[in-house]
Amino acid sequence: MSAIIHPRPNPIVAAMYTARDMDVDVIVIHGPAGCSFMASRPLENAGVHVVTSAMKDRDLIFGGASPLENALKEARDRFHPKVVAVVSTCASTIIGDDVDAIIKRVDMGGAKCFAIDAHGCMENNTDGAVKALEAGADAGIIPREEYVRQTSLLKAATDLERARGMAGKTYLKPAVSPTKYAVCKRIIETLSAGGKVSVAMIAKKELAYRFADMFLAVDEARRRYGGEVRYIANMDPGLGLPRIRRYVAEIDRDLEAGGVRIHDVIGGLDEYAIVGDRMRERIDSFAPDLRIFMGICHSYPDIREGDILITDQPRELANYLNQGLSAVGEISSHSMVMGATGIVRLETADTLRDMMERSL
Repeated sequence: MSAIIHPRPNPIVAAMYTARDMDVDVIVIHGPAGCSFMASRPLENAGVHVVTSAMKDRDLIFGGASPLENALKEARDRFHPKVVAVVSTCASTIIGDDVDAIIKRVDMGGAKCFAIDAHGCMENNTDGAVKALEAGADAGIIPREEYVRQTSLLKAATDLERARGMAGKTYLKPAVSPTKYAVCKRIIETLSAGGKVSVAMIAKKELAYRFADMFLAVDEARRRYGGEVRYIANMDPGLGLPRIRRYVAEIDRDLEAGGVRIHDVIGGLDEYAIVGDRMRERIDSFAPDLRIFMGICHSYPDIREGDILITDQPRELANYLNQGLSAVGEISSHSMVMGATGIVRLETADTLRDMMERSL
């Protein structure tokens, strides 16, 4: 296959998000001020302070030790952190800055401070996440066994994208979502006829905050029209890094308040790449008339033309639509869930609610 030329997620950003999931208080980006700027803002919304060493032209010649030391001292004095992660970038990697040595020269006031060796030229974005996990384990932030577990999951995610996702296509033009009316009409018609509907969420981490709203909306439709539903989700509360487990607890709280119980909990929010086969067993045994998938839909091994797919990725949406699948996009989801502490309304779910209200 030819080289993939559409933009792909960045290993530096993957390292930053993984540091967030390990509950670091401050991320110091050791590079130019603009490096990973768009990712830094939502991380701040999630409660992580993100600062930069703001390397300049002269630092590329004389080394970036001084600006990094200054950034670390400023972060120490301003935020009084317990855990700090320094994430390298292309610039600091190319000039060979010894980030570990620089950290050791700074009195961090008792805070744990560790370096993550990441840069944008790594082959896969998941390589940056692996580097973050390895550094976190070495620093005692997470258990070594969790690092091993997470690394295997990230490899599975990389393989999945190469086999059936964006990394398996040379170029995908971002797609504009079809309207949600047609898919919601099918849900109502199936339930009204006494049919069976399965709703499976295969969500990636914090995106579960938004996709989970579909459980609430479909259950409202079930109570109104009848039919039978089964809810499946990768929301095991005992799996994942600390922040990921909190996501599950908060979503479970809101689902319970809405009177919804997940019938089949299969895997954790970090296991989206490996839960498809296990979900297939449960869904096949239920034998639904209509199947709905949300999140990383292509993780499910048996996507069919009649299924309803809901994704947050515009290029993944294009991938589905190009295959003739019935898919809709919730394109702004990631920015909406950063810093969330409960379920965030989903446009597809709200369309279903609106159609029910208008039929009164």
